[in-house]
Amino acid sequence: MGDKKADLVLKNCSLVSVYTKEIIPKIQIAIIDDRIAYVGPDAEHAVGSKTTIIDIEEKYVGPGFADPHLHIDQFVLPSELAKKSLLCGVTSLFSDPIDIVSVSGYKGFQEFLKLGENLPIRIFQVVPGGLPVDRKFSNSKSLSLSQEKLAVKHPHVLGLGEVFSWTKVTLRDPKTMKSLSAMLEGDCIINGHTAGASEKKLNAYVASGILSCHEPINFDQVLERLRLGMWIMIREGSIRRDLKEIIPRVLSHGINLDRLMFCSDGLDPTDLIQYGHIDHCVRESIKLGLNPIDAISMASKNCFDYYNMNKDLGGIAPGKLADILIFDDLKSVKPNKVFVGGKLVVSNGSIITSVKKKAIPPWIKKTIKLKKLSPKDFVIKSKKKSVLANTIFMQTEIITKLGSVELFTENGNVLTSLDQDVWKVASFDRIHGTNKHVIGFLENFGADIGAFASTWCFHENDMIVIGSNDSDMSIAANILIKNQGGLVVVKSGKIIASLPLQLAGIISTESFEKVLTNFQQINSSIVDSGCKFSRPHLIPLFLPFLALPSIRILSGGIVDVKKRSYINPIC
Repeated sequence: MGDKKADLVLKNCSLVSVYTKEIIPKIQIAIIDDRIAYVGPDAEHAVGSKTTIIDIEEKYVGPGFADPHLHIDQFVLPSELAKKSLLCGVTSLFSDPIDIVSVSGYKGFQEFLKLGENLPIRIFQVVPGGLPVDRKFSNSKSLSLSQEKLAVKHPHVLGLGEVFSWTKVTLRDPKTMKSLSAMLEGDCIINGHTAGASEKKLNAYVASGILSCHEPINFDQVLERLRLGMWIMIREGSIRRDLKEIIPRVLSHGINLDRLMFCSDGLDPTDLIQYGHIDHCVRESIKLGLNPIDAISMASKNCFDYYNMNKDLGGIAPGKLADILIFDDLKSVKPNKVFVGGKLVVSNGSIITSVKKKAIPPWIKKTIKLKKLSPKDFVIKSKKKSVLANTIFMQTEIITKLGSVELFTENGNVLTSLDQDVWKVASFDRIHGTNKHVIGFLENFGADIGAFASTWCFHENDMIVIGSNDSDMSIAANILIKNQGGLVVVKSGKIIASLPLQLAGIISTESFEKVLTNFQQINSSIVDSGCKFSRPHLIPLFLPFLALPSIRILSGGIVDVKKRSYINPIC
Protein backbone atom coordinates (compact mmCIF):
# COMPACT_ATOMS: atom_id res chain seq x y z
CA MET A 1 0.00 0.00 0.00
CA GLY A 2 3.02 2.26 0.21
CA ASP A 3 2.78 2.80 3.97
CA LYS A 4 6.27 1.33 4.22
CA LYS A 5 8.61 2.36 1.45
CA ALA A 6 10.42 -0.13 -0.75
CA ASP A 7 14.11 -0.86 -0.52
CA LEU A 8 14.26 -1.50 -4.26
CA VAL A 9 12.05 -0.78 -7.26
CA LEU A 10 12.65 -2.29 -10.68
CA LYS A 11 11.07 -0.15 -13.44
CA ASN A 12 10.30 -0.82 -17.11
CA CYS A 13 10.32 -4.60 -16.78
CA SER A 14 9.10 -6.97 -19.46
CA LEU A 15 7.75 -9.49 -16.98
CA VAL A 16 7.85 -13.19 -17.82
CA SER A 17 4.72 -14.39 -16.06
CA VAL A 18 4.93 -18.11 -15.31
CA TYR A 19 1.36 -17.88 -14.00
CA THR A 20 -0.36 -16.61 -17.14
CA LYS A 21 2.29 -17.62 -19.69
CA GLU A 22 2.58 -14.12 -21.11
CA ILE A 23 5.10 -11.29 -21.37
CA ILE A 24 3.68 -8.25 -19.56
CA PRO A 25 5.35 -4.97 -20.64
CA LYS A 26 6.23 -1.89 -18.58
CA ILE A 27 5.84 -3.57 -15.20
CA GLN A 28 7.26 -2.18 -11.96
CA ILE A 29 8.31 -4.40 -9.06
CA ALA A 30 8.70 -3.13 -5.48
CA ILE A 31 10.82 -5.11 -3.03
CA ILE A 32 10.99 -4.71 0.76
CA ASP A 33 13.65 -6.67 2.63
CA ASP A 34 13.83 -10.04 0.83
CA ARG A 35 10.29 -10.16 -0.58
CA ILE A 36 8.28 -8.71 -3.42
CA ALA A 37 5.64 -6.26 -2.20
CA TYR A 38 4.10 -5.00 -5.44
CA VAL A 39 3.93 -6.03 -9.11
CA GLY A 40 2.06 -3.67 -11.42
CA PRO A 41 2.12 -0.67 -13.73
CA ASP A 42 3.11 1.97 -11.17
CA ALA A 43 5.15 1.49 -7.97
CA GLU A 44 5.55 5.23 -7.35
CA HIS A 45 3.59 4.93 -4.09
CA ALA A 46 6.28 2.58 -2.76
CA VAL A 47 9.21 4.91 -3.52
CA GLY A 48 10.79 6.74 -0.63
CA SER A 49 13.91 8.82 -0.11
CA LYS A 50 16.02 5.71 0.51
CA THR A 51 14.53 3.53 -2.23
CA THR A 52 16.95 2.31 -4.89
CA ILE A 53 15.44 2.49 -8.37
CA ILE A 54 16.80 0.45 -11.26
CA ASP A 55 15.55 1.03 -14.79
CA ILE A 56 15.48 -2.39 -16.46
CA GLU A 57 15.06 -0.73 -19.88
CA GLU A 58 12.35 -3.17 -21.00
CA LYS A 59 14.58 -6.20 -20.61
CA TYR A 60 13.02 -9.48 -19.54
CA VAL A 61 12.49 -10.23 -15.86
CA GLY A 62 11.78 -13.75 -14.60
CA PRO A 63 12.10 -15.93 -11.52
CA GLY A 64 15.37 -17.52 -10.43
CA PHE A 65 16.07 -20.99 -11.77
CA ALA A 66 16.24 -24.10 -9.60
CA ASP A 67 17.98 -27.45 -9.97
CA PRO A 68 15.54 -29.84 -8.26
CA HIS A 69 17.99 -32.74 -8.02
CA LEU A 70 21.77 -32.74 -7.95
CA HIS A 71 24.63 -34.01 -5.85
CA ILE A 72 26.71 -31.07 -4.67
CA ASP A 73 29.04 -33.20 -2.53
CA GLN A 74 31.32 -33.54 -5.57
CA PHE A 75 34.46 -31.79 -6.82
CA VAL A 76 34.14 -28.39 -5.09
CA LEU A 77 32.78 -26.86 -1.89
CA PRO A 78 29.19 -25.54 -1.96
CA SER A 79 30.57 -21.99 -1.76
CA GLU A 80 32.55 -22.54 -4.99
CA LEU A 81 29.63 -24.17 -6.79
CA ALA A 82 27.36 -21.33 -5.66
CA LYS A 83 29.39 -18.76 -7.59
CA LYS A 84 29.22 -20.68 -10.86
CA SER A 85 25.54 -21.59 -10.51
CA LEU A 86 24.54 -18.00 -9.72
CA LEU A 87 26.24 -16.82 -12.90
CA CYS A 88 23.87 -19.21 -14.72
CA GLY A 89 20.80 -17.76 -12.98
CA VAL A 90 20.37 -20.73 -10.65
CA THR A 91 19.28 -19.34 -7.29
CA SER A 92 18.13 -22.59 -5.64
CA LEU A 93 19.84 -25.98 -5.41
CA PHE A 94 18.15 -29.15 -4.12
CA SER A 95 21.02 -31.28 -2.89
CA ASP A 96 21.13 -35.02 -2.24
CA PRO A 97 24.43 -35.40 -0.30
CA ILE A 98 24.57 -39.17 -0.54
CA ASP A 99 28.33 -39.52 -0.79
CA ILE A 100 29.23 -37.29 2.14
CA VAL A 101 26.94 -39.50 4.22
CA SER A 102 28.37 -42.72 2.80
CA VAL A 103 31.83 -41.59 3.93
CA SER A 104 31.11 -39.84 7.21
CA GLY A 105 27.57 -40.68 8.33
CA TYR A 106 25.29 -38.37 10.30
CA LYS A 107 28.17 -36.30 11.66
CA GLY A 108 29.31 -35.57 8.10
CA PHE A 109 25.74 -34.77 7.05
CA GLN A 110 25.53 -32.15 9.81
CA GLU A 111 28.82 -30.57 8.74
CA PHE A 112 27.74 -30.49 5.12
CA LEU A 113 24.54 -28.67 6.07
CA LYS A 114 26.69 -25.95 7.65
CA LEU A 115 28.77 -25.62 4.48
CA GLY A 116 25.59 -24.84 2.54
CA GLU A 117 24.27 -22.17 4.88
CA ASN A 118 24.60 -18.38 4.76
CA LEU A 119 25.55 -18.36 1.10
CA PRO A 120 24.04 -16.02 -1.55
CA ILE A 121 22.20 -19.01 -3.00
CA ARG A 122 19.46 -21.19 -1.51
CA ILE A 123 20.59 -24.74 -0.79
CA PHE A 124 17.97 -27.24 0.31
CA GLN A 125 18.97 -30.75 1.35
CA VAL A 126 17.38 -34.17 1.60
CA VAL A 127 18.29 -37.19 3.69
CA PRO A 128 19.98 -39.71 1.35
CA GLY A 129 17.39 -42.35 0.47
CA GLY A 130 19.64 -44.86 -1.29
CA LEU A 131 22.00 -46.08 1.43
CA PRO A 132 23.06 -48.77 1.67
CA VAL A 133 22.58 -49.68 -1.98
CA ASP A 134 22.60 -53.42 -1.18
CA ARG A 135 22.99 -54.51 2.43
CA LYS A 136 24.64 -57.76 1.37
CA PHE A 137 27.60 -56.03 -0.28
CA SER A 138 27.65 -52.32 0.61
CA ASN A 139 30.39 -50.84 2.71
CA SER A 140 28.92 -47.35 3.08
CA LYS A 141 27.82 -45.54 6.19
CA SER A 142 24.17 -44.52 6.42
CA LEU A 143 21.71 -42.84 8.76
CA SER A 144 19.61 -44.71 11.27
CA LEU A 145 15.84 -44.19 11.29
CA SER A 146 16.12 -42.00 14.39
CA GLN A 147 18.82 -39.89 12.70
CA GLU A 148 16.62 -39.48 9.61
CA LYS A 149 13.75 -38.25 11.78
CA LEU A 150 16.11 -35.84 13.53
CA ALA A 151 17.59 -34.60 10.25
CA VAL A 152 14.27 -33.55 8.69
CA LYS A 153 13.63 -31.21 11.61
CA HIS A 154 16.31 -28.95 10.18
CA PRO A 155 14.59 -26.09 8.26
CA HIS A 156 16.64 -26.73 5.11
CA VAL A 157 16.09 -30.51 5.04
CA LEU A 158 12.96 -31.27 3.01
CA GLY A 159 12.62 -35.04 3.09
CA LEU A 160 14.12 -38.18 1.62
CA GLY A 161 16.51 -38.24 -1.35
CA GLU A 162 16.26 -40.56 -4.32
CA VAL A 163 15.21 -44.07 -3.30
CA PHE A 164 17.12 -45.63 -6.19
CA SER A 165 17.00 -49.29 -5.19
CA TRP A 166 13.32 -49.51 -6.12
CA THR A 167 13.30 -53.25 -5.41
CA LYS A 168 13.59 -52.31 -1.73
CA VAL A 169 10.12 -50.80 -2.12
CA THR A 170 8.54 -53.54 -4.21
CA LEU A 171 10.00 -56.22 -1.90
CA ARG A 172 9.08 -54.13 1.15
CA ASP A 173 12.51 -53.93 2.77
CA PRO A 174 11.71 -53.19 6.46
CA LYS A 175 14.16 -50.27 6.92
CA THR A 176 13.06 -48.67 3.64
CA MET A 177 9.37 -48.97 4.47
CA LYS A 178 9.91 -47.44 7.92
CA SER A 179 11.79 -44.53 6.34
CA LEU A 180 9.02 -43.95 3.81
CA SER A 181 6.36 -44.08 6.51
CA ALA A 182 8.25 -41.62 8.71
CA MET A 183 8.62 -39.19 5.82
CA LEU A 184 4.95 -39.42 4.85
CA GLU A 185 3.87 -38.93 8.45
CA GLY A 186 6.04 -35.82 8.61
CA ASP A 187 4.55 -34.49 5.33
CA CYS A 188 8.01 -34.61 3.74
CA ILE A 189 8.91 -34.95 0.09
CA ILE A 190 10.34 -38.26 -1.18
CA ASN A 191 12.41 -38.25 -4.38
CA GLY A 192 12.47 -41.23 -6.70
CA HIS A 193 14.73 -43.22 -8.98
CA THR A 194 12.85 -45.70 -11.18
CA ALA A 195 15.38 -46.81 -13.81
CA GLY A 196 14.21 -50.20 -15.07
CA ALA A 197 10.83 -50.15 -13.32
CA SER A 198 7.55 -50.35 -15.22
CA GLU A 199 3.97 -51.55 -15.04
CA LYS A 200 3.05 -53.15 -11.68
CA LYS A 201 6.48 -52.52 -10.15
CA LEU A 202 6.25 -48.84 -11.04
CA ASN A 203 2.69 -48.71 -9.72
CA ALA A 204 3.83 -50.17 -6.40
CA TYR A 205 6.68 -47.67 -6.19
CA VAL A 206 4.34 -44.71 -6.79
CA ALA A 207 1.78 -46.09 -4.34
CA SER A 208 4.43 -45.93 -1.62
CA GLY A 209 4.36 -42.13 -1.81
CA ILE A 210 7.35 -41.52 -4.09
CA LEU A 211 6.17 -39.08 -6.73
CA SER A 212 9.20 -37.96 -8.74
CA CYS A 213 11.87 -39.43 -10.98
CA HIS A 214 14.90 -38.06 -12.83
CA GLU A 215 15.75 -41.34 -14.60
CA PRO A 216 13.49 -41.45 -17.72
CA ILE A 217 15.72 -41.44 -20.78
CA ASN A 218 13.00 -41.35 -23.46
CA PHE A 219 9.46 -40.11 -24.03
CA ASP A 220 7.77 -43.46 -23.44
CA GLN A 221 9.23 -43.66 -19.94
CA VAL A 222 8.23 -40.06 -19.27
CA LEU A 223 4.68 -40.69 -20.43
CA GLU A 224 4.23 -43.85 -18.35
CA ARG A 225 5.32 -41.99 -15.23
CA LEU A 226 3.25 -38.88 -15.92
CA ARG A 227 0.18 -41.07 -16.38
CA LEU A 228 0.77 -42.45 -12.89
CA GLY A 229 0.85 -38.98 -11.38
CA MET A 230 4.62 -38.60 -11.10
CA TRP A 231 6.70 -35.47 -11.54
CA ILE A 232 9.54 -35.79 -14.04
CA MET A 233 12.93 -34.13 -13.77
CA ILE A 234 14.42 -34.24 -17.27
CA ARG A 235 18.12 -34.84 -16.78
CA GLU A 236 20.74 -32.82 -18.59
CA GLY A 237 24.01 -33.20 -16.73
CA SER A 238 27.43 -34.76 -16.76
CA ILE A 239 26.27 -38.38 -16.42
CA ARG A 240 23.42 -38.28 -18.96
CA ARG A 241 21.87 -35.76 -21.34
CA ASP A 242 18.25 -36.62 -22.16
CA LEU A 243 16.64 -33.38 -23.36
CA LYS A 244 16.98 -34.15 -27.07
CA GLU A 245 15.27 -37.51 -26.65
CA ILE A 246 12.37 -36.14 -24.63
CA ILE A 247 11.44 -32.53 -25.43
CA PRO A 248 10.55 -32.93 -29.16
CA ARG A 249 8.16 -35.82 -28.48
CA VAL A 250 6.63 -34.07 -25.48
CA LEU A 251 5.82 -31.20 -27.83
CA SER A 252 4.58 -33.38 -30.69
CA HIS A 253 2.22 -35.23 -28.34
CA GLY A 254 0.91 -32.04 -26.72
CA ILE A 255 1.69 -33.27 -23.20
CA ASN A 256 0.83 -31.03 -20.25
CA LEU A 257 4.09 -29.50 -19.03
CA ASP A 258 3.10 -28.67 -15.45
CA ARG A 259 4.84 -31.73 -13.96
CA LEU A 260 8.04 -31.44 -15.97
CA MET A 261 11.27 -29.94 -14.64
CA PHE A 262 14.94 -29.83 -15.62
CA CYS A 263 17.69 -31.23 -13.42
CA SER A 264 21.41 -31.87 -13.75
CA ASP A 265 21.90 -34.80 -11.33
CA GLY A 266 25.37 -33.31 -10.90
CA LEU A 267 27.83 -31.39 -13.08
CA ASP A 268 31.57 -31.78 -13.43
CA PRO A 269 33.69 -28.60 -13.65
CA THR A 270 34.28 -28.86 -17.40
CA ASP A 271 30.58 -29.18 -18.24
CA LEU A 272 29.62 -26.36 -15.89
CA ILE A 273 32.00 -24.01 -17.71
CA GLN A 274 31.29 -25.31 -21.22
CA TYR A 275 27.50 -25.61 -21.09
CA GLY A 276 26.22 -23.87 -17.99
CA HIS A 277 23.64 -25.17 -15.56
CA ILE A 278 19.83 -24.99 -15.72
CA ASP A 279 20.17 -22.02 -18.09
CA HIS A 280 21.61 -24.50 -20.60
CA CYS A 281 18.48 -26.66 -20.25
CA VAL A 282 16.30 -23.62 -20.96
CA ARG A 283 18.32 -22.63 -24.03
CA GLU A 284 18.45 -26.16 -25.44
CA SER A 285 14.73 -26.70 -24.92
CA ILE A 286 13.94 -23.46 -26.74
CA LYS A 287 16.14 -24.63 -29.63
CA LEU A 288 14.14 -27.88 -29.65
CA GLY A 289 10.89 -25.92 -30.04
CA LEU A 290 9.72 -25.29 -26.48
CA ASN A 291 8.05 -21.95 -25.83
CA PRO A 292 10.51 -19.77 -23.85
CA ILE A 293 7.97 -19.03 -21.11
CA ASP A 294 7.25 -22.76 -20.74
CA ALA A 295 11.00 -23.43 -20.51
CA ILE A 296 11.38 -20.79 -17.80
CA SER A 297 8.38 -22.24 -15.95
CA MET A 298 9.96 -25.70 -16.02
CA ALA A 299 13.16 -24.18 -14.65
CA SER A 300 11.39 -22.35 -11.83
CA LYS A 301 7.68 -22.60 -11.02
CA ASN A 302 7.31 -26.34 -11.57
CA CYS A 303 10.21 -27.13 -9.24
CA PHE A 304 8.71 -25.21 -6.34
CA ASP A 305 5.24 -26.59 -7.06
CA TYR A 306 6.71 -30.08 -6.68
CA TYR A 307 8.49 -29.26 -3.42
CA ASN A 308 5.38 -27.52 -2.01
CA MET A 309 7.33 -24.28 -1.76
CA ASN A 310 5.31 -22.23 -4.27
CA LYS A 311 4.07 -19.93 -1.53
CA ASP A 312 7.56 -18.46 -1.38
CA LEU A 313 9.31 -19.18 -4.66
CA GLY A 314 8.87 -19.96 -8.34
CA GLY A 315 7.47 -16.75 -9.82
CA ILE A 316 7.36 -12.96 -9.69
CA ALA A 317 4.37 -12.06 -7.50
CA PRO A 318 3.62 -10.16 -4.28
CA GLY A 319 4.65 -12.03 -1.15
CA LYS A 320 7.24 -14.15 -2.94
CA LEU A 321 10.93 -14.11 -2.10
CA ALA A 322 12.66 -11.77 -4.52
CA ASP A 323 14.79 -14.25 -6.47
CA ILE A 324 14.84 -12.48 -9.83
CA LEU A 325 16.70 -12.80 -13.13
CA ILE A 326 17.11 -10.11 -15.77
CA PHE A 327 18.10 -11.09 -19.31
CA ASP A 328 18.30 -9.34 -22.65
CA ASP A 329 16.36 -11.80 -24.79
CA LEU A 330 14.34 -15.02 -24.67
CA LYS A 331 16.71 -16.93 -26.89
CA SER A 332 20.10 -16.81 -25.22
CA VAL A 333 18.43 -16.56 -21.78
CA LYS A 334 21.72 -15.49 -20.25
CA PRO A 335 21.08 -13.49 -17.07
CA ASN A 336 22.99 -10.23 -16.81
CA LYS A 337 21.62 -9.49 -13.35
CA VAL A 338 20.66 -11.92 -10.61
CA PHE A 339 18.89 -11.01 -7.37
CA VAL A 340 18.55 -13.40 -4.44
CA GLY A 341 16.22 -12.20 -1.71
CA GLY A 342 16.23 -8.74 -3.25
CA LYS A 343 20.02 -8.46 -3.11
CA LEU A 344 21.97 -8.04 -6.34
CA VAL A 345 24.49 -10.91 -6.44
CA VAL A 346 25.42 -11.02 -10.16
CA SER A 347 25.89 -8.11 -12.53
CA ASN A 348 27.18 -8.30 -16.11
CA GLY A 349 28.71 -11.73 -15.74
CA SER A 350 30.42 -11.14 -12.39
CA ILE A 351 29.69 -12.10 -8.80
CA ILE A 352 29.36 -8.83 -6.87
CA THR A 353 28.63 -10.20 -3.43
CA SER A 354 30.79 -11.79 -0.77
CA VAL A 355 30.87 -15.61 -0.82
CA LYS A 356 32.52 -16.70 2.39
CA LYS A 357 34.45 -19.94 2.65
CA LYS A 358 33.45 -21.86 5.77
CA ALA A 359 35.86 -23.39 8.25
CA ILE A 360 36.17 -27.14 7.77
CA PRO A 361 36.73 -29.36 10.83
CA PRO A 362 40.01 -31.31 10.67
CA TRP A 363 38.38 -34.72 11.26
CA ILE A 364 36.48 -34.66 7.96
CA LYS A 365 39.77 -34.20 6.11
CA LYS A 366 41.13 -37.43 7.60
CA THR A 367 38.94 -40.18 6.16
CA ILE A 368 41.54 -42.31 4.36
CA LYS A 369 42.17 -44.91 7.05
CA LEU A 370 44.78 -47.00 5.26
CA LYS A 371 48.39 -47.80 6.07
CA LYS A 372 51.11 -47.39 3.48
CA LEU A 373 50.84 -50.06 0.79
CA SER A 374 53.53 -51.97 -1.10
CA PRO A 375 53.54 -53.73 -4.49
CA LYS A 376 52.92 -56.99 -2.60
CA ASP A 377 49.44 -55.70 -1.69
CA PHE A 378 48.48 -55.89 -5.37
CA VAL A 379 49.61 -59.47 -5.99
CA ILE A 380 47.13 -62.11 -7.17
CA LYS A 381 48.71 -65.44 -6.30
CA SER A 382 48.67 -68.66 -8.32
CA LYS A 383 51.00 -71.65 -8.48
CA LYS A 384 50.01 -72.33 -12.10
CA LYS A 385 51.95 -71.08 -15.11
CA SER A 386 48.77 -69.64 -16.58
CA VAL A 387 45.22 -69.11 -15.37
CA LEU A 388 41.79 -68.36 -16.83
CA ALA A 389 40.80 -65.07 -15.22
CA ASN A 390 37.42 -63.44 -14.82
CA THR A 391 37.54 -59.79 -15.92
CA ILE A 392 35.40 -56.72 -15.50
CA PHE A 393 34.98 -55.84 -19.17
CA MET A 394 34.36 -52.11 -19.67
CA GLN A 395 31.65 -51.63 -22.32
CA THR A 396 31.45 -47.91 -21.53
CA GLU A 397 32.90 -45.83 -18.70
CA ILE A 398 29.85 -46.93 -16.69
CA ILE A 399 28.47 -50.23 -18.02
CA THR A 400 30.38 -53.48 -17.49
CA LYS A 401 30.02 -57.16 -18.29
CA LEU A 402 31.80 -60.35 -17.29
CA GLY A 403 34.78 -61.27 -19.45
CA SER A 404 37.43 -64.00 -19.33
CA VAL A 405 40.99 -64.21 -20.54
CA GLU A 406 44.06 -66.40 -20.14
CA LEU A 407 46.86 -64.74 -18.15
CA PHE A 408 50.39 -65.87 -17.28
CA THR A 409 52.10 -65.88 -13.91
CA GLU A 410 55.56 -64.89 -12.77
CA ASN A 411 56.97 -65.89 -9.37
CA GLY A 412 53.48 -66.92 -8.30
CA ASN A 413 51.87 -63.56 -9.26
CA VAL A 414 49.27 -63.40 -12.03
CA LEU A 415 50.40 -60.71 -14.48
CA THR A 416 48.47 -58.08 -16.37
CA SER A 417 48.55 -58.24 -20.17
CA LEU A 418 48.69 -54.96 -22.07
CA ASP A 419 48.69 -56.93 -25.32
CA GLN A 420 45.21 -58.16 -24.39
CA ASP A 421 44.32 -54.85 -22.68
CA VAL A 422 43.91 -56.56 -19.29
CA TRP A 423 44.70 -54.58 -16.14
CA LYS A 424 44.59 -55.18 -12.44
CA VAL A 425 41.94 -53.36 -10.44
CA ALA A 426 41.87 -53.12 -6.66
CA SER A 427 39.31 -51.92 -4.16
CA PHE A 428 40.30 -50.98 -0.59
CA ASP A 429 38.06 -50.12 2.35
CA ARG A 430 39.31 -46.65 3.18
CA ILE A 431 36.67 -45.40 5.64
CA HIS A 432 36.35 -48.14 8.32
CA GLY A 433 40.01 -49.03 8.90
CA THR A 434 39.42 -52.76 8.32
CA ASN A 435 42.27 -53.27 5.77
CA LYS A 436 39.72 -55.25 3.75
CA HIS A 437 40.52 -55.26 0.04
CA VAL A 438 40.21 -57.29 -3.14
CA ILE A 439 42.23 -57.46 -6.37
CA GLY A 440 40.70 -58.39 -9.71
CA PHE A 441 41.15 -57.79 -13.43
CA LEU A 442 39.83 -55.03 -15.70
CA GLU A 443 39.55 -55.35 -19.47
CA ASN A 444 39.24 -52.81 -22.32
CA PHE A 445 40.78 -49.73 -20.68
CA GLY A 446 43.50 -49.06 -23.23
CA ALA A 447 45.64 -46.34 -21.67
CA ASP A 448 49.44 -46.32 -21.70
CA ILE A 449 49.85 -45.46 -18.01
CA GLY A 450 51.08 -47.26 -14.91
CA ALA A 451 48.14 -46.61 -12.59
CA PHE A 452 44.99 -44.56 -12.05
CA ALA A 453 43.57 -44.31 -8.52
CA SER A 454 40.60 -42.59 -6.90
CA THR A 455 39.03 -42.29 -3.46
CA TRP A 456 35.77 -41.03 -4.92
CA CYS A 457 33.33 -43.69 -6.06
CA PHE A 458 29.56 -43.54 -5.95
CA HIS A 459 28.02 -44.51 -2.63
CA GLU A 460 30.66 -46.99 -1.45
CA ASN A 461 33.74 -44.75 -1.34
CA ASP A 462 36.35 -47.46 -1.37
CA MET A 463 39.71 -46.53 -2.87
CA ILE A 464 39.87 -47.86 -6.43
CA VAL A 465 43.24 -48.48 -8.12
CA ILE A 466 43.58 -49.50 -11.78
CA GLY A 467 47.04 -50.43 -12.99
CA SER A 468 49.33 -52.15 -15.45
CA ASN A 469 51.96 -52.95 -12.81
CA ASP A 470 51.99 -53.49 -9.05
CA SER A 471 54.68 -50.87 -8.38
CA ASP A 472 52.82 -47.94 -9.94
CA MET A 473 49.58 -49.12 -8.33
CA SER A 474 51.16 -48.93 -4.87
CA ILE A 475 52.66 -45.50 -5.64
CA ALA A 476 49.27 -44.14 -6.77
CA ALA A 477 47.53 -45.57 -3.71
CA ASN A 478 50.10 -44.12 -1.32
CA ILE A 479 49.80 -40.67 -2.89
CA LEU A 480 46.07 -40.71 -2.15
CA ILE A 481 46.67 -41.98 1.38
CA LYS A 482 49.17 -39.17 1.98
CA ASN A 483 46.91 -36.51 0.40
CA GLN A 484 43.83 -37.88 2.19
CA GLY A 485 41.91 -38.29 -1.02
CA GLY A 486 41.63 -37.47 -4.69
CA LEU A 487 42.42 -38.82 -8.14
CA VAL A 488 45.93 -39.47 -9.41
CA VAL A 489 47.58 -40.81 -12.56
CA VAL A 490 51.04 -42.40 -12.34
CA LYS A 491 53.45 -43.63 -15.01
CA SER A 492 56.90 -45.14 -14.43
CA GLY A 493 56.80 -44.07 -10.81
CA LYS A 494 55.99 -40.40 -11.54
CA ILE A 495 52.80 -38.39 -11.03
CA ILE A 496 51.50 -37.14 -14.37
CA ALA A 497 48.19 -35.70 -13.08
CA SER A 498 46.61 -35.19 -9.68
CA LEU A 499 43.31 -33.84 -8.31
CA PRO A 500 43.40 -33.63 -4.49
CA LEU A 501 40.02 -34.11 -2.79
CA GLN A 502 40.78 -33.28 0.82
CA LEU A 503 37.26 -33.14 2.28
CA ALA A 504 36.09 -36.72 2.96
CA GLY A 505 38.14 -37.85 -0.04
CA ILE A 506 35.43 -36.58 -2.42
CA ILE A 507 35.52 -32.74 -2.38
CA SER A 508 38.36 -30.32 -3.00
CA THR A 509 38.95 -27.42 -0.64
CA GLU A 510 40.63 -25.44 -3.44
CA SER A 511 39.11 -22.90 -5.83
CA PHE A 512 36.85 -23.91 -8.68
CA GLU A 513 39.45 -22.75 -11.19
CA LYS A 514 42.17 -24.91 -9.64
CA VAL A 515 39.87 -27.93 -9.51
CA LEU A 516 38.87 -27.38 -13.14
CA THR A 517 42.52 -27.38 -14.24
CA ASN A 518 43.37 -30.50 -12.23
CA PHE A 519 40.22 -32.33 -13.36
CA GLN A 520 40.93 -31.63 -17.02
CA GLN A 521 44.52 -32.82 -16.60
CA ILE A 522 43.36 -36.09 -15.07
CA ASN A 523 41.12 -36.89 -18.03
CA SER A 524 43.41 -35.56 -20.75
CA SER A 525 46.45 -37.42 -19.43
CA ILE A 526 44.56 -40.72 -19.63
CA VAL A 527 42.77 -40.01 -22.91
CA ASP A 528 45.96 -38.78 -24.59
CA SER A 529 47.72 -41.99 -23.55
CA GLY A 530 45.25 -44.07 -25.55
CA CYS A 531 42.28 -44.73 -23.26
CA LYS A 532 39.26 -46.03 -25.16
CA PHE A 533 36.87 -43.72 -23.29
CA SER A 534 36.54 -39.94 -23.35
CA ARG A 535 35.62 -39.55 -19.66
CA PRO A 536 37.93 -41.95 -17.80
CA HIS A 537 37.29 -40.31 -14.42
CA LEU A 538 33.90 -42.06 -14.49
CA ILE A 539 35.47 -45.53 -14.48
CA PRO A 540 36.57 -45.70 -10.82
CA LEU A 541 33.52 -43.63 -9.92
CA PHE A 542 31.14 -46.34 -11.15
CA LEU A 543 33.16 -49.53 -10.68
CA PRO A 544 31.66 -50.18 -7.21
CA PHE A 545 28.16 -48.89 -8.12
CA LEU A 546 25.76 -51.70 -7.21
CA ALA A 547 22.69 -50.10 -8.80
CA LEU A 548 23.90 -50.84 -12.35
CA PRO A 549 24.76 -54.06 -14.20
CA SER A 550 26.69 -56.14 -14.40
CA ILE A 551 30.02 -56.72 -12.65
CA ARG A 552 31.21 -54.43 -9.83
CA ILE A 553 34.16 -54.44 -7.47
CA LEU A 554 34.07 -53.45 -3.79
CA SER A 555 36.51 -53.99 -0.97
CA GLY A 556 34.50 -57.06 0.00
CA GLY A 557 34.76 -58.76 -3.39
CA ILE A 558 33.84 -58.78 -7.07
CA VAL A 559 30.05 -58.81 -7.44
CA ASP A 560 27.69 -60.10 -10.11
CA VAL A 561 24.91 -57.58 -9.53
CA LYS A 562 22.10 -59.56 -11.20
CA LYS A 563 22.94 -62.84 -9.46
CA ARG A 564 23.80 -61.02 -6.20
CA SER A 565 26.82 -63.25 -5.76
CA TYR A 566 30.59 -62.93 -5.51
CA ILE A 567 32.95 -63.88 -8.35
CA ASN A 568 36.51 -65.11 -7.92
CA PRO A 569 39.15 -63.23 -9.96
CA ILE A 570 40.47 -66.58 -11.19
CA CYS A 571 38.10 -69.16 -12.64
